[in-house]
Amino acid sequence: MTKKVILLMIVIVLTTGSAVAPDMNRFLRVSDGKIISFSQMIEELKKVNLVFVGEVHDDSDHHRLQLAVIKAFHEADAPIAIGLEMFKSNNQTILDSWVQGKLPLDKFVPAYYDNWGLPWPVYQDIFLYARVHEIGLLGLNVPGWLTEKVARDGFAALSKDERSLLPPGISCNLDDKYREFVRKAYSGHSFHDRMFDHFCEAQMVWDKSMAWNLMQYLKKNPARTVVVLAGVGHAWKRGIPEQVSLESSFTSRVILPLIPEQIEINTVTTKDADYVMLY
Repeated sequence: MTKKVILLMIVIVLTTGSAVAPDMNRFLRVSDGKIISFSQMIEELKKVNLVFVGEVHDDSDHHRLQLAVIKAFHEADAPIAIGLEMFKSNNQTILDSWVQGKLPLDKFVPAYYDNWGLPWPVYQDIFLYARVHEIGLLGLNVPGWLTEKVARDGFAALSKDERSLLPPGISCNLDDKYREFVRKAYSGHSFHDRMFDHFCEAQMVWDKSMAWNLMQYLKKNPARTVVVLAGVGHAWKRGIPEQVSLESSFTSRVILPLIPEQIEINTVTTKDADYVMLY
């Protein structure tokens, strides 16, 4: 990267505003129903292995919250990494090259689009901040065509070679609680029963794969906290966090945004999240 481009990146990142915008300083602590500040929440999150910050992918406020959490940990000199639903795990070398300053912006952006469909500006502040401050980025996702096949035809339709692309030991044993969780998280979708089961299986493939990738990273980097950026359907406690807890002793906390008919202040419980961002 030229000095001019690096300077431009720094300017863009540093002019995105303070770590916490005024409308992002009230959080519901679900365990006791108290309203606390952003700084109180961050203090309570120290020494946690995994901090999930859920998002609706195209909501800028949710991304501002994610960046605020990342900044707060970094400015406290806490060793962190950023876990990304937005990148496939087999593209990790691209993320490493970006953070190390070896991959220019005009090469990284096309790689981003190879992994994720939303416009680059939605996530650019997070990626630029990670590069400027050399914060590790961790790709968590699996090939999109694979989960699409599961959603269409079911997990049993995967061939032996296709299953070999997934982390070892993955199965899709659905229970009623998981079905209920997925139905709630995707309340805007309508499915036939068989289609819904296949959709649930695809969700579980995502959740278990991303959980496995997080656990492998933490086994090698036990002193780090990973701030995980993922859609609310994966970040809910019944999503990736539960798969982590079933297979390891790593600790996790979940921050979710308030979303009408899905995450509401009067109905959210500790089975859903630990903190909810209020507006």
